[in-house]
Amino acid sequence: MDFSLTEDQIMARDTARDFAEKRLKPNAEKFDEEEFIPIEFYREAGELGFFGLMIPEEYGGLALDPVGYVCVMEEIARTCAAFQICLTVHNSLVCGALLKHGTDEQKTRFLPKLASGEWIGAYSLSEQGSGTDAGSLVCAAEKDGDHYVLNGTKAWVSSAGFADVFTVYVSTDKEKGSYGISCLLVEKGTPGFTVGKKEKKMGVRGSETCELIFQDCRVPAANLIGVENEGFKVALGALDSGRVGIAAQSVGIAQGAFDEAIAYAKERKQFGKPLVKFQATQFKLADMATAISASRLLTRRAALSMAEGGRRASLEASQAKLFASTTANKVAFDAVQIHGGNGYIREFPVERYYRDARVTEIYEGTSEIQRLVIARGLLKE
Repeated sequence: MDFSLTEDQIMARDTARDFAEKRLKPNAEKFDEEEFIPIEFYREAGELGFFGLMIPEEYGGLALDPVGYVCVMEEIARTCAAFQICLTVHNSLVCGALLKHGTDEQKTRFLPKLASGEWIGAYSLSEQGSGTDAGSLVCAAEKDGDHYVLNGTKAWVSSAGFADVFTVYVSTDKEKGSYGISCLLVEKGTPGFTVGKKEKKMGVRGSETCELIFQDCRVPAANLIGVENEGFKVALGALDSGRVGIAAQSVGIAQGAFDEAIAYAKERKQFGKPLVKFQATQFKLADMATAISASRLLTRRAALSMAEGGRRASLEASQAKLFASTTANKVAFDAVQIHGGNGYIREFPVERYYRDARVTEIYEGTSEIQRLVIARGLLKE
C-alpha cells in the first residue's frame, strides 16, 4: 500500500490544520467550559468545504477520497474533538448513507444543502435501552398511506441541538428484530418531532448531545433511505465509515495530547534539568509516538480499503477504531502523568484531552463490539 499523500489530500489536510490552529485551538477551552460551540464556527467550516468532503462535485462537494477525509478529521480533532464529532457524523453517517442508499431524488434534494453546511446532519440509532443491541429498538414507525408515523424516543444524538436533518433508525416490524429496522430522514421542524434534554457529559462537551422525541410524527414515505425493514444494512455500512472517522478522531486526540506532553516535558524542570532528560520520560514519549504512528497507519489503511469500493471495510475499520481509541486513552493518560499535578487542572489542555479520549472506546460501537467484528471477520462467520 502506498501511504504517501496526493496534492489534493495534502491541500485538504493543510487547510484543516490552518483552520484548527487559528479558529478552534484558541477557543477549545471555552467551548468545553460553556458546553457550546457557536454556529458561526460551523458556517466557517462549511465555507471551507468540510461538510461535503466526500460528496461528489455535482452536488457541491469536494469529492475527496477517504484518505483525504481522515487527514482532515485528524487535524480537526487534534485541537477540538467536540467540533470534529459533528463533522464526522455529518460526512460519514449521514451523507455516506445518502450517497450509498439514497434515491436520485433524495440526493438532489438533500446533498447540496448538506455539502455546503447550510444543513447539518445528525445520526440517531441508539436508545436508552438499545445501544449495542440494535434489534431491541422501541422507537417505532407505522406506515399510513404515503407517510410513516413515528413514536418513541432516541438517545445520545450528537449535534442534535442544531442539526437540520436526522437519519433516524426505527422499528417497522418488531417481530423481525434487527431485520425489521428502517431508516428515515426526518427534518427539523416536522410536527411531532422535538429535541429533548441536552446531556451533561464527561468529555467532548462542546458537542450538543440530546435526546429526540417523536409523538405521532408524520414523515413522508419518500424519506425512506433504502428498503423498508433493511435499515440495519444501511446502519452497518454507515458505521464502517463512521468508525474510520472515530479512528481519525482518536489519532487526532492522541497527537494533540502528545504535542502538549512533549512541549511541557521540554520546559518543566525537576532536580535541575528538563523532564525530557530523564530516561523514564523519554521511554514514555517513545511509546506514545510509536502507538500514534501505528494508529495513523491503521486508520489510513482502513480509509484505503473504503476507497476500493465494491466491498465493506468492516474488518479494517474495526481494527483501526479499536487500536486508535485504545491509543488515544493511553496517550492522554500518559500526557497527564507527564504533567504531574498540572495535568489534573483545567489550565492545561491535557486534562480536556483525557476526558475527550474516553468516549472513543464507546461510541460508534464499543471496543468489545470491535473485537467481535474483528473476530468474525477473521473466522468468516
